[in-house]
Amino acid sequence: MVQLYNLHPFGSQRVVPCKQEPAHFCCGQDVLFVASTAASCRVEVFAVREQGRCEALGSFATLGPVLRMAHSSAGDYLVTIEEKSKATFLRAYMNWRCMSSGSARVCVRMVGHKMEESYSETLKEQMSVVEMPLSDPPLCISCCPVNGDLLVGCKNKLVMFCLKYLVINQNLTVLDFERSLILHIDNLIPAEVAFCARHIAVTTELDVLILKLELVQQSADRTKQCAQGVSAPEKAEDGGVRDESPSTHTLQLELDEFIVCQKPVELLGEESKLCEIPITLESTELPTEDTKRFQVQYLLFRRFAPDQSPFGFCEETKLHSLQLLPVYQTGSSATACEETENERKLLSLFCFFSLPHVGYLYSIGKLVELISTYQYSEKSEQAVLTPQFLHVITSQSLQCFTVRCSAAAARDEDPYIDTTVKACPPVTLDVCTLRMQLFIGPRAICHFKNHIILLTKADTEDITERRKPTRRMLSRKADSIKSRTNSESEPGWNLYIINTVSTIQLYREMVDYSRTYENVKTESCIHLLSEAHLLVRAAIMDPHFLKSDEKDDLLRAFRESCAFLGDCYSRFDTKNYHLALPYYRMSGLSMTEVLKRLVSEGDEMQTYERGFIFYLTHSLNEDSNEELSKESGNKVLQIFYLADPVQLPHILCSPCMRNVCPLTAVKYLQKVEKMMPSVVLTLTKAFLALKMGDLTMYEHEMDSYKETTLACGFIGQPRLLQQRKEGIVMPTEFAVHLKEMQPGLLVAATVALHENSKIELEEADTFFKINSCSHFGLIFPWVTSIMSVGCSSDKDYHEDISRLQSLLCSRSINIASALPVLEPLTEADNVGLTIRVLCNTHLGKYEEAIDQLLKRCPDAAVFYAQHELKGDNQALWWNKLLPELCKRARLTGNDCPVLISSLKETLSIVAMELELRDFLSLLPDDGTAAFFLPHLLHCSQRKLLT
Repeated sequence: MVQLYNLHPFGSQRVVPCKQEPAHFCCGQDVLFVASTAASCRVEVFAVREQGRCEALGSFATLGPVLRMAHSSAGDYLVTIEEKSKATFLRAYMNWRCMSSGSARVCVRMVGHKMEESYSETLKEQMSVVEMPLSDPPLCISCCPVNGDLLVGCKNKLVMFCLKYLVINQNLTVLDFERSLILHIDNLIPAEVAFCARHIAVTTELDVLILKLELVQQSADRTKQCAQGVSAPEKAEDGGVRDESPSTHTLQLELDEFIVCQKPVELLGEESKLCEIPITLESTELPTEDTKRFQVQYLLFRRFAPDQSPFGFCEETKLHSLQLLPVYQTGSSATACEETENERKLLSLFCFFSLPHVGYLYSIGKLVELISTYQYSEKSEQAVLTPQFLHVITSQSLQCFTVRCSAAAARDEDPYIDTTVKACPPVTLDVCTLRMQLFIGPRAICHFKNHIILLTKADTEDITERRKPTRRMLSRKADSIKSRTNSESEPGWNLYIINTVSTIQLYREMVDYSRTYENVKTESCIHLLSEAHLLVRAAIMDPHFLKSDEKDDLLRAFRESCAFLGDCYSRFDTKNYHLALPYYRMSGLSMTEVLKRLVSEGDEMQTYERGFIFYLTHSLNEDSNEELSKESGNKVLQIFYLADPVQLPHILCSPCMRNVCPLTAVKYLQKVEKMMPSVVLTLTKAFLALKMGDLTMYEHEMDSYKETTLACGFIGQPRLLQQRKEGIVMPTEFAVHLKEMQPGLLVAATVALHENSKIELEEADTFFKINSCSHFGLIFPWVTSIMSVGCSSDKDYHEDISRLQSLLCSRSINIASALPVLEPLTEADNVGLTIRVLCNTHLGKYEEAIDQLLKRCPDAAVFYAQHELKGDNQALWWNKLLPELCKRARLTGNDCPVLISSLKETLSIVAMELELRDFLSLLPDDGTAAFFLPHLLHCSQRKLLT
């Protein structure tokens, strides 16, 4: 299925100032060659500048009218098939650029002619024409874009010429050819050939054959055999895959009016050996120790039947536009900018050919497969394939289709594609038509860089006929003959250079276009964004990418396209929802940034699709250095509670959720526990109780199950005990606490983890050595509370800060000796506050510590008191903390709810510890009775119960 969009891949167009009507043209590097019609026998050469501006470099004469022509980037030569006196000649034009400097000297020589050094100065300043005689007339030609070798198609054979670089002296190297190999193929009249990296494609009117020349590892006894040639594979035995139609030598037709159509066949890979086309190799180069020997590998054979479309039986059904397109392994490599064109490594290879109404694109690299089929809206005249597009001309339009070359090549290059790490739109993604641009009478097309060369020729007869609503089904053949006859006498031709727009400009248009489908057609939105992604990916895979002016813009667009696709697979209910994860990874977005893209502020009723939950689950389960803020962490809790509550205990153990509010997390877990209780959930609640400093809650949770059950529960979530930081297994606060209070349970849990392959033996050994280090202690809950409030400016040093805080939370440090070292930190933000309070606590300056907390972080004051104000220091609850809270609450009123909340919690605790008379004496005389009365009642009721 071909989808149709109305985008604008074509930009400005200019007319090439040709002096004569073009018969053939081709492009090479930065030039355009135009061979004129039979009258002049000349080739005009134009330099193509920016925006398609053409500058005439000159022209040179040919032996006769040019029938075929091709340019080779490797060697920078032009090869032609020319006709004179009803004979055809094969010629290569070397050093043709010298004519632009005004030189008219031409040297004509035979292929293989020995160069004398005396010619060196002359050869530098003149064009050299190399004539290559053949025993049979040449029919078609192709140059290898990798090494410049030449393949010539003749009746019943293909002839290969190797490009040679002959060093005349240190100042001069001359190009020449050596006829190296002949492929003898019976009953073959090639219409077109294509040649690339020892891959050969050849078509007849209705057959396609693709071969590969493989180097033979010779032994001494095989050298003679290989020199004589390699024969075709044996014919299929009975029962093999073969064409069931009668062979031509047994079929004798007595009536000429009958037309025999052979059965359509498609044979891929190893099966293509069964095509029964015998091939014999004949080596023609002089044998030396370095002589290469080849054998033939069959890759593809396809035979078509004449078109029997609704328009009727068409005798003119013929294949056209055969092309091999290489994709090189250079664009993303570190050394790409240092590589020359001849050093490029072939990554993938594609073959395109077309019938009048349908085109076929095959991948013929590691695997031979059909990857795209193109259905044309009308009969095609010619097509040209590029890494980004397929351009097709019909009788009245230039059409632009998308291609899947970059999708296939990306998978050849990167084994991580189609995993949770990386993604790429599938090769099977439906192709689409980006544009149908109307032209009058397109006749021929070629492409190079960002230019399309288009020859048009207006035909008065055709224009008149198209205006008439007559039926032409039965007289198509007669009309086409008449049309060609008229066109030859009409002078109305033009040769255009059409500039394709930049990749970035077309990418932006595709993205904007996709937004029209966002809320209407999910698949159309994904499809168009996938096309945009492949467009940018193809540009990045270009060998010249690293030198491109658009390099930074293309990389930015690539990451952006990944983010857009991640959004689609997260927001839409699609079967490929799992692709949200790799696309977001490739986008470079952090989890916080993804949350901002997808989560609406204040929308409690928002629903979340599977792709988003899949992304969050995998991201949180990885050992990531990213830490979500308190707000983001709480939002993640809400998301999972609504979408996948069973995952809540697991995501709470993620290092990313370090800053989540423990109290909020416990409330969510309590709700989940009522529906789906589990040992892992209970252990997670115990872990959070430790963070809050609530030992009562901790003991209650740990008493819910037997120790053996708890030990097995850690298997369900090992990160309750250990987390990885920079590849090292580190104990959690939970593990440190178990080491002190329940070492037997810690050992049993670690053994269970090892037996269930959750931890390696070496890691377990390291885990215990870290966990047994007495210099570090469990970070106090009030320290964690301070760090979760606000935004620290020391995020880049989180690991170092945690170690320092852990050191200060231990009993081993001599705080007096450490104070001079810690002094520079005391002016910092919440980090400095924790250091100062820890130091004062070590020195017994509890009242000073309380003042610091009430001034800077009243949220943590009660946490601090619960942890530190015990035993001899318990009286500070009512002698220091309660009076300070009453005084500050009186000054701020209701403007500081944190103080009011802390005051209520302090009153509750003091009411439990003091006698009613003592408690009453602490209350302020000007206090609101309604505020303090509940605490007084609580204190008196406690006394009565006692």
